[in-house]
Amino acid sequence: AVSRGIRRPSSKKKALLQPFIPLHIGWQGRTDLKTLTLVESTGHIGLLTGKALICALYANELLQKLLPVFDPHPKLFVYYQYLINALVEQDIEIPLRIFERQLLIELGYGVDFSVIQADQLYYFNPTQLVFEKVVTIDDKHKEKYFWGAHLIAISDDDYVQLQSRNAAKRFMRMQIDTLLNGKTLNTRNLLKPKILHKTVT
Repeated sequence: AVSRGIRRPSSKKKALLQPFIPLHIGWQGRTDLKTLTLVESTGHIGLLTGKALICALYANELLQKLLPVFDPHPKLFVYYQYLINALVEQDIEIPLRIFERQLLIELGYGVDFSVIQADQLYYFNPTQLVFEKVVTIDDKHKEKYFWGAHLIAISDDDYVQLQSRNAAKRFMRMQIDTLLNGKTLNTRNLLKPKILHKTVT
């Protein structure tokens, strides 16, 4: 959408049209590019900095690249607000995993965990969204292996254990990458550790 007159010194919209500010908006237009007719703040969040800011940008990029245009997702928006509020408090990993899982569910890619047994090792097929019990371990597929106990924890959004959090991160990324179908997420590059090169003379 476009907002007319925002560059004017008297414009009140300029302060509102900022990332992560919840808004009530109205628009009009016959093409895909709409013109904003109403912009009102519905709340205020604190300042996002550092890794929390990058994670919020990551969530926005996921929404932009995976959700169909003009397809409303009010339940997902509630989880998005929960994530942003948590990120303000620098609570990052667990809210991000919960948001990713809800995004997958809203997109119709929820996984049936009812068949999972805690003491079994499973192979997960992200294309068909099915689990298979592992009989023989193959190292080339080890990234797709998950212990049943960790999968049950994911289904309950229970991330008390570090192993469950690590498994959830791998599990969500596998599904998200499948849905992206080759599209890159620019925000992932921001989270990669920087390698410093030092010249010794």
